[in-house]
Amino acid sequence: MSQKFIKNKNNNSKSEAYGKYYAKAVYDKNFIETEQLAEYIQSQASVKKSDIKATLDELGGALKHFFELGQKVRLDGIGIFKVGFSSIGVTKAEDCNAATITKRRVLFQPETTRVVVGQVTRTDGTVAQKYVTAKRLIMDVTFEEAHENTPIVTTPASPGSGD
Repeated sequence: MSQKFIKNKNNNSKSEAYGKYYAKAVYDKNFIETEQLAEYIQSQASVKKSDIKATLDELGGALKHFFELGQKVRLDGIGIFKVGFSSIGVTKAEDCNAATITKRRVLFQPETTRVVVGQVTRTDGTVAQKYVTAKRLIMDVTFEEAHENTPIVTTPASPGSGD
């Protein structure tokens, strides 16, 4: 399986990119729910689905608990979750308080890794590596063009199917 995309033309005449085509992600209309995630993880590990589901069900509450303590949460192999918010600007410091906070959100920073993509010999004869920073969750994801008028409807891979 691969992430599907369509070709999308920029029709904003005020944009520098007007008339250019860009790949646009196409998603399945369904979400993978906790039950399906637990089933998949069970097929990949030696833990029972009921235990996995119970753990996933508690994850939201655990994140909220640590967010309330002002903590960031790092999940190995996934990334960092933290609280973000916007607030109204006020002229006096004493007027800046919790009531001025307008939007709350969870910020996610995916875990990254350095991938060496080559090397360069400097003029002084030393060698420097060229690298890119890759997001670990998606660095091996493949991409495949979908047809614009074809709705993408997939079913989750069944455990043990190898997909």
